[in-house]
Amino acid sequence: MESGTKSPAWLALPLKTRILVSILGVATDIPRRKDGTVNRCLAKVLDCRTPPTPKPRDGVKTYDVVVDPARKLSFRVFIPIDYAVEDLPVVVFFHGGGFVFLSPAMKVYDAVCRRFAKGFPAIIVSVDYRLAPEHPYPAPHDDSFDVLKFLDDDHENSSKPLPENVNISRCFVAGDSAGGNLAHHVAQRASEFNFRRLKVIGVLAIQPFFGGIERTDSEIRLDGTPPLSMKRTDWYWHALMPASDRDDPIINVSGPKAVDISKIDFPATMVIVGGLDTLQDWQKRYHEWLRDSGKEASLFEYPSMFHGLSLIQ
Repeated sequence: MESGTKSPAWLALPLKTRILVSILGVATDIPRRKDGTVNRCLAKVLDCRTPPTPKPRDGVKTYDVVVDPARKLSFRVFIPIDYAVEDLPVVVFFHGGGFVFLSPAMKVYDAVCRRFAKGFPAIIVSVDYRLAPEHPYPAPHDDSFDVLKFLDDDHENSSKPLPENVNISRCFVAGDSAGGNLAHHVAQRASEFNFRRLKVIGVLAIQPFFGGIERTDSEIRLDGTPPLSMKRTDWYWHALMPASDRDDPIINVSGPKAVDISKIDFPATMVIVGGLDTLQDWQKRYHEWLRDSGKEASLFEYPSMFHGLSLIQ
């Protein structure tokens, strides 16, 4: 059987792309210590940050909002200036990084959210949740959901976190990789929570980070394809949930311990899958599980797409 780096689809990618993706995989290995901790000083090199831009750049202005100083929980808001008078939806975005790395201020994610803000168009809220292993589950998931509760608050005695032209009854949750996992679980919790104004009406799961005890065909066939490998994904899951097995429903959402969502108002979901992503079988199972649960779900496959495409520009 071919290894991932010898597959025709991988070899068809431009050499520069293959080099950059390979570097990305190695770069996430360097800050990880043998004892399961992370060297945050080295990790900051990977997470090259850019400040907010109150003056528009590329047609989008940004600012940061603090939700809870004790948790250092915050988010970055992206506002497209060409749509100032329109009733815009809000997209709450969760970044990837295996629950361990990266942030909304990372230059790449800042650029991604600027494109989303102009392209949709929408107000983007990019969440800076706490990271494992220092803050294992449920910290990242609680932080992510708490941002929705914060947005739903009236903020009568403080400044409004979002512009007046936003309509939070048209809220989407989105994320790539670990952020796709967060988007699903936040949407599930939101479906059972009584918000006053906010309503989640859609999920965009971009190569969501799911897994399980089983080794799937794509994990075996594509193991070694940068930037993910089974060894790396196992490390990330242990960092997030050190006391759980990989069939925990937080990890394996469609597995033997899956939560029954058939009777809740779970929103329509778009799942994006890459043909060079080792996790694609889990992502396809997620799509099938949503459909089997009676939920609206669509799947888009890109044969030459590797995991973490948004990080390579």
